[in-house]
Amino acid sequence: MKGKITTHELNYTPPLDWAFFLHYLGTRATAGVEAVEGERYVRTFALGKAVGTLTLSHHPTDTRLLVTIRGNVGTQTETILGRVRRMFDLDIDLSSVHAVLGIDPHLAPLLAASPGVRVLGAWSPFELLVRTIVGQQVTVKAATTIMGRIASRLGKPVDALNQGGPLFLFPTPRALADGNLEAIGMPSKRVLTLQNVAQAIADMTIPFPEPDNGNLDGVKEALLKMPGIGPWTVEYFALRALRDADAWPGTDLVLRRILEQHESAYPPIDTDRWRPYRGYAAVHLWNKASQEQRNNSTGNVNNAKP
Repeated sequence: MKGKITTHELNYTPPLDWAFFLHYLGTRATAGVEAVEGERYVRTFALGKAVGTLTLSHHPTDTRLLVTIRGNVGTQTETILGRVRRMFDLDIDLSSVHAVLGIDPHLAPLLAASPGVRVLGAWSPFELLVRTIVGQQVTVKAATTIMGRIASRLGKPVDALNQGGPLFLFPTPRALADGNLEAIGMPSKRVLTLQNVAQAIADMTIPFPEPDNGNLDGVKEALLKMPGIGPWTVEYFALRALRDADAWPGTDLVLRRILEQHESAYPPIDTDRWRPYRGYAAVHLWNKASQEQRNNSTGNVNNAKP
């Protein structure tokens, strides 16, 4: 991959939990497309005619992310940086989130323990939608494995800039719709759902957005009409890819389990009290479950979440 290398700095209003992002990405990285290397996140990208790799790290002493762009990006630098800001939720002032959620005695301890947790978005809405469909009713590990198979089978190879670095661009909607997914590790019905959705996006029969210019409700309604797509898939996708801060994947197994454990709590849990930031509440609850899993080193409480 030829092209120049540039480094940029993106400011944010603290706090930001970079370790949380790295752990989340590291356990879900699509092999060949993205990776967590130490304290850095690396991925390939294609944006119009711009093709390259991104390397993100946190500034060692300041409230900034460092973004290194490698490749032929033409005039797309600002668009790329805008996508990074959206992906890592850099434009939110968490004080507004904490002011709403911190009133709830069930959430206040979680915010105090992990004040810099944000909603991780997605570089590509389509890539995140594929991950969400693949992740239906399987473990995080299984979904990650299948995503790697999809990328290596249907993704376009790129020249790696360093040994062991990303090797593929994630498949386009057309490549996924027309590609061979036999023996990929998913039930045939889910494969059909995935390819039907990819076909609809490639044909533009779903009003699928690029970041910042999509009709959120229109996308959600269109997806719900697709066979094999239910409320959990749509709400999870809306939270991360469409940046709907109030999205609530209420049928998620982990969230249901947590709420059931607190059924007798006083005051009782009322998720409407978390509006308009129910999505941030979901992320904190998932983070709590993930931490408990790592501490206990038993079971897999995250198996419902891609």
